[in-house]
Formats: sequence, C-alpha cells, structure tokens
Amino acid sequence: MIAIDSYAYNNQLKSVHPSEKSLFAIMTMVICITSPTILTPLVILALMAGGIIVKAGIPARVFIKLLLIPLAFLLISVVTIVVTVSTDPSGLWLYQNLYGYTIGIHYPDLVQAVHLFLKSLGAVSCLYFLALTTPITELITILHKIKVPYIITELMVLIYRFIFVFMDTAITIRRAQSSRLGYVSMKSTYRSISQLFSALIGKMFLKSRDLYDSMSARGYTGEIRVLTKKYPINPKNYVIITVLEIFLILINLLWR
Repeated sequence: MIAIDSYAYNNQLKSVHPSEKSLFAIMTMVICITSPTILTPLVILALMAGGIIVKAGIPARVFIKLLLIPLAFLLISVVTIVVTVSTDPSGLWLYQNLYGYTIGIHYPDLVQAVHLFLKSLGAVSCLYFLALTTPITELITILHKIKVPYIITELMVLIYRFIFVFMDTAITIRRAQSSRLGYVSMKSTYRSISQLFSALIGKMFLKSRDLYDSMSARGYTGEIRVLTKKYPINPKNYVIITVLEIFLILINLLWR
C-alpha cells in the first residue's frame, strides 16, 4: 500500500466525517492564502502540524519529510523575488558589486518573499492534513456530492495512482542500477539516468495498459465507482472548526 494511503486509512482521525476534515482544510487554506500578515501562516502551520502529529497520530518525521518536498521549489521562488540585479545600488538593503553590476536585496522584497514562502508552506500543510487523514475514495465521494463532473474525479484518481506507481517503478529501477554500480562515477550516472527515463516510459505504458485491462475485466464502463462507508456527523467538530476559523480571521484583521 502507498505510504500516504496507509496513513490515510490508519490514523486517529479516520472515524471523523470526511466533510468535516475537508471543510477545515479548505477554509484554513483560503485564509492562509489571503492572509495579509506573516503571523497567520505560522499559526496555520503549527495548527496543521498539531492536527497531523498529535490528533491524527502520524509520526512527525513523515510530516517533516513531506514538507521538504516543495521546499526546493519555494526557495527558488523566494530567491527570484529577493535578489535584485541592477547598476544602481541606491535603495538596496544589502548589496555586493560584481563585474560592474550590483547584486542586492530590497528590504520590502525580503518581507514579501518571506510572506509568500510562509503562505505557500501553510497552504501545503493544509493539503497534507487532508491527504494524510482522508482516503482518496472519501474525497471523491465528497466531490461527487458537490456535483464535480465524473471525468475530473476519474482523472484525479488515475493521476493520483500513477504518481506513486511512477515513483515506485523509478525507485526499483534505480536500486537495480545501483546494485550494478551504475552511479559510481559522473559518466555512469548520466548514462544510468538516461536509461532510467527511457525504461520508465516503456514500463509506465505497460502498467497503464494492464490497469485498463484489469478495470475492463471488472466491468468498467467509463465511470469509476468506489464503496464508501457512512460516517456520523459530529456538531462539536463544526463548532471547533468555526471557532478556529474565526480566530484565524481575527489574526488577519488585527495584525494586518
């Protein structure tokens, strides 16, 4: 079983209604994205970390490893916002002259970059909360209830499935190459990587064909149907969600 799916099916919040978890994650993410202050994303990040680690019982190392995945992309985005290259050093907070150009940082740009970084990290943590506590089949059921077209939900299921199939296949091929000393030098590394990608294309094509054949053998007629169980609705959870969201909105209003 895929690791994220394993945690989604086996966590301490698995008995909570999926609509409650989805409402909490989506509303919090919207507040995070629209936040005018740096404080709100920090509070949301701490809130989601507590929900995942303390309430759901998922190990902290899993949450930290998942946060490291988008970190490289976020850092690149931050650098492009922060660093300014010009011929005039006036207005720069920190700068260095290099070959007739001035490379520096504007303080407002630095604040904006930090704000964007924290908002992105807070929004990602909201998505991780939903993914780690709610199985994909339950999310699809919720999307069907709000009248999302079936073609979109089916593409979501297939893409979600093949992301992890792709990763598992790549890891298997790389492990086989490493056992044959495929990465002992720079030259062999480049050759192994090119062979890995070429092998992935063929294997993923075969796996997609096998998946379609298995679905057709089980009566697939153009619509993926999933079995879901009924969850009790807990009014207490809606009260808690409302209080938390009001608290976050007040932070936005008071510290803007």
